[in-house]
Amino acid sequence: MNISFEIVPRSLEVFDQQYSFVQSLNPGINIINVPDIQHFTTRSWALSDRIDRNKFRFIPHFRAIDFSIESGELCRIIDDYQLDNVLLVTGDPPEGLKRAYYNTDVVDLIRSLRHYYPKLNIYAGFDPHRNGLQQECDYIQRKVDAGAGGFFSQPFYDSRMIEIYAEQMTGLETYIGISPITSTASMNYWEVKNKVKFPSGFRPDYQWNVAFANNLIDSIIASKLNIYFMPIRVDLQRYFKSVLINRFKNC
Repeated sequence: MNISFEIVPRSLEVFDQQYSFVQSLNPGINIINVPDIQHFTTRSWALSDRIDRNKFRFIPHFRAIDFSIESGELCRIIDDYQLDNVLLVTGDPPEGLKRAYYNTDVVDLIRSLRHYYPKLNIYAGFDPHRNGLQQECDYIQRKVDAGAGGFFSQPFYDSRMIEIYAEQMTGLETYIGISPITSTASMNYWEVKNKVKFPSGFRPDYQWNVAFANNLIDSIIASKLNIYFMPIRVDLQRYFKSVLINRFKNC
C-alpha cells in the first residue's frame, strides 16, 4: 500500500514546515502530493527541488484550464522539472478573471500527454460526491481510455462507498482521500461547494474525525487501495498522533 500526503503551498515557509512534519512521521508515507491553487503564487511543480525525490514520489497537480494543449507549455514544464508523475484536474475558473484560462478538457489533456510521454505516470481525480455513481464511473473510464493510469479521490465521508468504488477501480492505482473537518464553517463549505452528504452522527471535531479516519483506513486496506491524506487547516500533531503514528507504525 502507498500513502500519499498532500501539502498545500500557502507559502514556502508553511510548505517547508509541513514537509518537515511528514518526514518525522511513519516511513510508510512515500508520496508528496502538491495541489496547484489559483490564488497562491507558488506553483505546484516549482516545489520539486524542495523534496527529496529519492525518498518521496513527487506528484504535482496541474489544472487543465491553465494550459493550452497547442502551446506545449505543460510539456516544457514536465521536461524542465524532470517530472515522472503528474495529476491532472479540471480546475475552477480564476476568481475575478485576473488570470488567463483556457477551455481545455482534462480528458483531452490526458490524451495529449499520454501521446507525448508514453511512460509518464498520469493520474486524474474522481469525486464520489459530484455526480451519481454511474456518471462518475463513466467519467473515470473516459480518463482511463485517454491514458490515465491512476486516480486520487476527493475525501470520502462514508466508508460504505469504499467497497463500491473498489469494484469499479480494479487494476487502477487508486488513492482514497481522507480529510478531517474540524469546524462548522468547513462542514458548511463542503456541503455547499462540494455537495458532500455527511453521514448521520457526523461531528466537525477531532474526536469524530480521528475515529472515522481509522475506520476508513480499515476499509481502504481491506479493499487493497491506497491512502491519500488531505489535512486542510488542522493541527497536524493533534490529528496524526492518533491516526497515522498509532495506526501505521507496523505497516
